[in-house]
Amino acid sequence: MIAFLTSAIRLGMAFLFGSTGETITEKAGHLNLGIPGVMCVGASCGCLAGSIYYNAVDGNLNPFLAVIIPILATVIGGALMGLIYSFLTVTLRSNQNVTGLVLTTFGVGVSNYMIAQLDAVSFGKANIYFRASLPFAEKLGWFGKLFFSYGVFVYLAIAIAVATTIILSKTRIGLNLRAVGENPATADAAGINVSRYRYLATCIGCGIAGLGGLCFIMDYLGGNWEYMIDAIGWLAIALVIFTVWKPSLGIVGSIIFGGLYIASSYITGVSFALKEILKMLPYAVTVIVLIITSIRAKKESQPPQSLGLSYFREER
Repeated sequence: MIAFLTSAIRLGMAFLFGSTGETITEKAGHLNLGIPGVMCVGASCGCLAGSIYYNAVDGNLNPFLAVIIPILATVIGGALMGLIYSFLTVTLRSNQNVTGLVLTTFGVGVSNYMIAQLDAVSFGKANIYFRASLPFAEKLGWFGKLFFSYGVFVYLAIAIAVATTIILSKTRIGLNLRAVGENPATADAAGINVSRYRYLATCIGCGIAGLGGLCFIMDYLGGNWEYMIDAIGWLAIALVIFTVWKPSLGIVGSIIFGGLYIASSYITGVSFALKEILKMLPYAVTVIVLIITSIRAKKESQPPQSLGLSYFREER
């Protein structure tokens, strides 16, 4: 059970990064279906930067730099994808749904090309630093293993989710951002720069979402590249709906999604078909939550009113 829970938490943090980033983006009124592509590009940028650093120092890694360089590269790569999305949807006013799907296709293709340039041996060497647990974890037995045996990504994902919740609910910046997502015309009339908020929210959100891809590779998979990141991205978008646009709920929701996704690996004596059905549980649960929130129709459980809609200032 401890092994199952720790695996669920490790995988869940990849979902949490993606859902937190997408929540920030959607709070500004942008429905970014390009998150799977963003996570792919973020992961490949981080892995490529780590590989370049490894070769530059001839394998003599500094633990801090071995972690921070890939993280910074990932955030920059994700933010650049957000900038592309914002330019197309805010400046050129293209359809958000189509732009997001194109961004996913573009991101998967770009990441495949970048990984082809990678030194497969070197990029995973920093894995030991990403997964290094707190030194006192083993001394606390099962309690320490369950709560303190994780690497930097688990604590970083939770910290970002908590900080995002506080900013969105307790600060003027968060109030302005939510106003832009609810009614951009009213926000514009109140002196809030709608375009600036949408640009910044999308770029920051994509930068955070990109970390989910690197987390999946470096933490959960132990430094092994697999072409499953886009599937993780779609589940991250589903998690936004599951948590009714609340990053704090995403902490628990991500662990639930992680547990549901890997449950089939811990169940023995069942058919392959049933195991594949079990992997669909996160999507099924999301649909159920969506139905329930739609029936209850509580305002705090609904998406921003202007989600997915481009803002035309001249029509104000």
